Amino acid sequence: MSSPLRSPIRLITDGACSANGRDASRGGWSAILTDGAGQELVLTGGEAPSTNNRMELTAVLEGLRAAPEGSEIELVTDSTYVAHALSKGWLDGWQRRGWRTASKDPVANQELWKRMLVELARHARVTPTVVKGHAGHPENERADRLAQDAAQLDWPDSPQPVLQTQTLANDGEQLGFDLSGS
Repeated sequence: MSSPLRSPIRLITDGACSANGRDASRGGWSAILTDGAGQELVLTGGEAPSTNNRMELTAVLEGLRAAPEGSEIELVTDSTYVAHALSKGWLDGWQRRGWRTASKDPVANQELWKRMLVELARHARVTPTVVKGHAGHPENERADRLAQDAAQLDWPDSPQPVLQTQTLANDGEQLGFDLSGS
């Protein structure tokens, strides 16, 4: 089933990870997409082991993947890592340098950044806005709670997140559809 959302879309994302970067780490992410008509799509998922940055990136990737092709998207994130990569030319620079940072180190999470390029190309425009995390921003607080909850679930040891989806129509009626492609 295709997404009921229509452009422009506001995409609020967050990632969470307990025991960040360790073998026992558990990551969770959330993406909340809303359109001007009041339609909302809420996505959550996770993986273990993981890192906070992987979950932040995955939240954005899955949100972009769920948005209809050609959308204009305002991305709201508390991740300066993601926002600066998109808005300050980091991603372009990494690609130009053969996936090396300015200090010649390999770029972390390359496979996710390469997927990001594919998703960005599907949309008319993606404009990141950074909000301070844990500062009372209602949308970010909601995304954070969803990501934290997702991090507590039992995710398989897998490089790809398992996707859970939920759609809420503007009248509060719950509509479900699966974006996982299965």
